[in-house]
Amino acid sequence: MARACLQAVKYLMFAFNLLFWLGGCGVLGVGIWLAATQGSFATLSSSFPSLSAANLLIVTGTFVMAIGFVGCLGAIKENKCLLLTFFLLLLLVFLLEATIAILFFAYTDKIDRYAQRDLKKGLHLYGTQGNVGLTNAWSIIQTDFRCCGVSNYTDWFEVYNATRVPDSCCLEFSESCGLHAPGTWWKAPCYETVKVWLQENLLAVGVFGLCTALVQILGLTFAMTMYCQVVKADTYCA
Repeated sequence: MARACLQAVKYLMFAFNLLFWLGGCGVLGVGIWLAATQGSFATLSSSFPSLSAANLLIVTGTFVMAIGFVGCLGAIKENKCLLLTFFLLLLLVFLLEATIAILFFAYTDKIDRYAQRDLKKGLHLYGTQGNVGLTNAWSIIQTDFRCCGVSNYTDWFEVYNATRVPDSCCLEFSESCGLHAPGTWWKAPCYETVKVWLQENLLAVGVFGLCTALVQILGLTFAMTMYCQVVKADTYCA
């Protein structure tokens, strides 16, 4: 009976981790594709220049693949050490995600202030040598969200030391349109505009977060159940 139960849990856990591993492959693939095709699009942050979408996806995909591989190997070999390693790694990720979420909601105001300061600092790197990614990122954000500057289009005045903005701030794009009168520029602040867009899509983000948490809890349950079954089987054999 114990052996039959172990076999059932074994194949369920293997199937779960195979899907987990394939998911990691998908995330890694998207990250590599973004790095190859959108390499010029980087982070808006001056403090964390490597924190781009492509880099985040590559790191996340690689980590998920590694955890999934350990889980698959542990399940198929019924190895207590690998099962426990998988459980601890997944538990660490789950606790880290929960901690980040709690800290984010607890310090939202402070994070807002820091983010705006950092973004304004990054504006001064716009158009400078070696910062093509940041320049393209700002151009895309301002064009797609129809906004200008972090908190106001006047943020650009400090960058240029003149009454002008990038051409991506213009209502109708044309060469050097950023030198024209303020009436021809977008007035909406980019930080608030993007923040409102995220809030409008908060339900989708919440559902994704909940599904991720449930998958992780399911993985933890499978790992611990199989670990206990392997221990029991070893005891009976002894």
